[in-house]
Amino acid sequence: QGQLVESGGGLVQPGGSLRLSCAASGRAFTTYALVWFRQAPGKEREFVAAITWDSHTDYTDSVKGRFTISRDNGKNMMYLQMNSLKPEDTALYRCAAESAPGEYDYWGQGTQVTVSS
Repeated sequence: QGQLVESGGGLVQPGGSLRLSCAASGRAFTTYALVWFRQAPGKEREFVAAITWDSHTDYTDSVKGRFTISRDNGKNMMYLQMNSLKPEDTALYRCAAESAPGEYDYWGQGTQVTVSS
């Protein structure tokens, strides 16, 4: 049974940085695309970034140039480096494993990111 666990969230001032981690366990995720989503209070879940098994990446427009997604298959880890954070980045960030387009087989519980002065 696979499991994803996020960490690295917290409170940061506007313009600051955070690095989120997603630890995978219980099975091999090397063939999965790994994805970050976020959901702010009162809003729908939003795609943030994705990385394929061979490290092709994709980002939503609002984070391009500020966020960087990466993965280390040897360590079963995925990361989201977030720079130049804005208050509108405040949300619960969750990672997911995608076996086929739109099919998310595994989800983490999430880590809260709050950007505020």
